Amino acid sequence: MKLQRIHHVAYRCNDARETVQFYQRVLNMNFMLAFAEDQVPSTKEPDPYMHVFLDAGMGNVLAFFELPTRPAMDRDRNTPQWVQHIAFEIGDYNALLDAKAHIESEGVAVLGPVNHGIFQSIYFFDPNGHRLELVANTQTQEQLDELQRVAPAMLEEWSASKKAPRHAAWLHELEFRGNGR
Repeated sequence: MKLQRIHHVAYRCNDARETVQFYQRVLNMNFMLAFAEDQVPSTKEPDPYMHVFLDAGMGNVLAFFELPTRPAMDRDRNTPQWVQHIAFEIGDYNALLDAKAHIESEGVAVLGPVNHGIFQSIYFFDPNGHRLELVANTQTQEQLDELQRVAPAMLEEWSASKKAPRHAAWLHELEFRGNGR
């Protein structure tokens, strides 16, 4: 088996129309499709839903379900809010700064840019409480090659100790030296 790409990623939303309008207005995504059923096709369970699909660029699709008969949605309280997020790549650092200004002009609070050594990010939340990240890559091929080289050793060390391995500590040292952009 060889996977070709992710067909779509789906999340729950509070209000399908509000969600579509947010992603159109704030991230300039095109609204592609909507499915609505009174019964879940895979389980045959009676459960009315609206399923909306947005174009995230280059064949990537972000989808949402509105489930009006279910209890109000909530997040996993055992997982920190910063962990679960959707990250979108943007052209470059200047485009990231422009995006930040645009998003803030829409009344959305934005954190960042945050320097991750090989990319810069900004963070904000959609109306459903999903954390979103916009990323401008800043890495060199040498940095990527080194990260790929040390990845297996890092995973093994982490699995054995549950302590952060130092194989890629240089990423954050770049941040403190002001490099990496």
